Amino acid sequence: MIYGLTYLGVIHTLISLVAVVAALIAFVRDKRIVPESTLGKTYVWATLLTCLTGFGIFQHGGFGKPHVLGIVTLVVLGLAWLADQRRFGARSLAVSTVCYSLTFFFHMIPAVTESTTRLPYGAPLLPNADAPELQTITGAMFLLFLVGVVLQLRRLKQRGAPGGLPA
Repeated sequence: MIYGLTYLGVIHTLISLVAVVAALIAFVRDKRIVPESTLGKTYVWATLLTCLTGFGIFQHGGFGKPHVLGIVTLVVLGLAWLADQRRFGARSLAVSTVCYSLTFFFHMIPAVTESTTRLPYGAPLLPNADAPELQTITGAMFLLFLVGVVLQLRRLKQRGAPGGLPA
């Protein structure tokens, strides 16, 4: 074990870090996750692998909230894929953009939870995943997600992007 992580946990964490870094670069460079780009493909595949490797981690006693989050993430990735196939008509680009941003928000929940309950090693910032401070942090991250999505959708509308929001 490394920092209380199994080998699968280490691999899972490394893959998730690849996804998070790809998304952050995409947000800075493109203002959204563009699934056709190399960064977008890296993000999607790393997110998919993060979910799949997460299903094999049972350090907290069995199937739990992290596993449910993995399932929800896969469903949202599926919706994004459908949007990328133009299944939502004129709103496909908007649906895709919101879905990828939502999956990034989903990445941040376990990232913050695991970081604050494991680090610094031996004296973590928070005692456990049920600490009230985590609810506050998650709420703040959700607000940031909403602000980001509004800005992304506004940008798509201003650009008059095909498949974006109608004017």
